[in-house]
Amino acid sequence: MLLRQTVKLDQLNFHHLYYFWVVAEEGSVTAASKRLGLAQPSVSAQVRKLEDGVGGELFDRSGRGRVLSQLGREVHAYADRIFAEGQELIDFLNGKETVKPARLVVGVPDSMPKLLAYRLLQPVYGVEQQFELLCHASKFDDLLSDLAVNRFDVVLSNAPVGPHVRIRAFNHKLGESTLTVFGAAELAAAAREDFPNSLAKLPMLLPAAGTELRRSLDLWMQQADIRPRCVGEFYDSALLKEFGAAGVGLFAIPGVVSEEVCRQYRVEIAGELHGVRESVYAITHQKRIAHPGVSLIVESAREMFATSEPA
Repeated sequence: MLLRQTVKLDQLNFHHLYYFWVVAEEGSVTAASKRLGLAQPSVSAQVRKLEDGVGGELFDRSGRGRVLSQLGREVHAYADRIFAEGQELIDFLNGKETVKPARLVVGVPDSMPKLLAYRLLQPVYGVEQQFELLCHASKFDDLLSDLAVNRFDVVLSNAPVGPHVRIRAFNHKLGESTLTVFGAAELAAAAREDFPNSLAKLPMLLPAAGTELRRSLDLWMQQADIRPRCVGEFYDSALLKEFGAAGVGLFAIPGVVSEEVCRQYRVEIAGELHGVRESVYAITHQKRIAHPGVSLIVESAREMFATSEPA
């Protein structure tokens, strides 16, 4: 990111940085002032001095509250690490014994089924070596941009990085799964009577256009000559399943998490879309996976997908 001026370390005021960090954490100057025990004008003035020092605005001024700008998000990420390390130093100086876990920063697209992301990340907590997991959900393109500047150790995704993306990133395929259609009991029973032709008559909830899952579904439906009666499109997969559980429509997600979906959302399987499969990838900034947490995720995921396949 280009700034309006060159910033040197001896010019960076860490006191101002701390005030900015608290405002970003609290979401407003008012809340930050209460936490710091300072007057609001004083806190605002310190943040403005930091902006003058770095040569750019750290917050978007439009709307209510304090929303981080692009520069602000990047500065905030560095501030997070700085003050986390600072707290550890204070604990050490105060004689507190601390075991520092390895930090694992993961990006997950909004469109990726959250139960699938959970299954992929679950092994991180099943080993003796503890990891501090920081998980961010956002748009896929935003996650890749952050990966390019080392904000993440890995991005988990159901879409690979294409050749058109101008960042250094490597796809590590974890496995693939058939797509399974779910629905509330009555709707699933109706769908099973003439599946998959029934999908043209019954209400269906679809992922948002442009997502990898939606492209897979559109291709299958085009080849099967089935036009679903779409009653809703969702970028957030968790919200899609909530509407599905309420009986609004059928929905399709990777079958590798079928048991969890049925148990958590109290839905039933309507059928499987044979001939269409959803792949999952771990995307890293370097070709060789060096982080032990990422290696654990990759190895466990590949075993999970292998054992979920029918014999």
